[in-house]
Amino acid sequence: MNLIRDDILSYREMCDAENVQTLQRGMNFRLNPKYSVILMSQRTNAPYKDKIYSDGITIEYEGHDVSKRSYDHFPKLEDQPEKLPSGKLTQNGLFIKSVIDFKNNDKGPEIIKVYEKIMPGVWSLKGFFDLIDYKILHDGERNVYRFILRLKNNVDFETNYQIIELQHNRIIPSEVKKEVWKRDGGKCVICKETKNLHFDHELPFSKGGTSLTAKNVRLLCMKHNLQKSAKIE
Repeated sequence: MNLIRDDILSYREMCDAENVQTLQRGMNFRLNPKYSVILMSQRTNAPYKDKIYSDGITIEYEGHDVSKRSYDHFPKLEDQPEKLPSGKLTQNGLFIKSVIDFKNNDKGPEIIKVYEKIMPGVWSLKGFFDLIDYKILHDGERNVYRFILRLKNNVDFETNYQIIELQHNRIIPSEVKKEVWKRDGGKCVICKETKNLHFDHELPFSKGGTSLTAKNVRLLCMKHNLQKSAKIE
């Protein structure tokens, strides 16, 4: 499946894009040999506190809890684990190790493909990011991990993925995407198509457009998005 950033996907389409039957975990280290995958959400009822920084290109992603062991077990009261009792690294631990290896110059940053849940049944591809750092915070109850990801300039291993110039790019905030989805009725504003949709900047960021207001963002189908791109000089 050919995807570009800000594509709108169903859960099934997202799984198909990654060639898996299900994506049950939010953190998926090396789901693909060339990159890892995370599922994020900034919805009010989301289980973790993910956020986008004001620079528009940096994500702070919260690590994941221990698995619930019984009805009366409350994972939110326990420190997020780096290792299992067996000593095997958890998903948190694998992400931490990749940051440490990166900082020790043993390898480049881990590449993370990020999908965001916009609303039930609606997901958006946010793009490819570099995992550059992590920190441990106390949230008032326990210690949690926060992973820092920064949008990549380009992705050279997936030629069907759009090249990104950071100085001309900003992530469209989740609240803007939800507002646009509801306003446009989940349809292309030109032909009313409901499949292969994409969040589009009416005026591109590189030409002075903004990601911060729904007034400059709309839904386009793949056909009309490509037609528009071909006209931009």
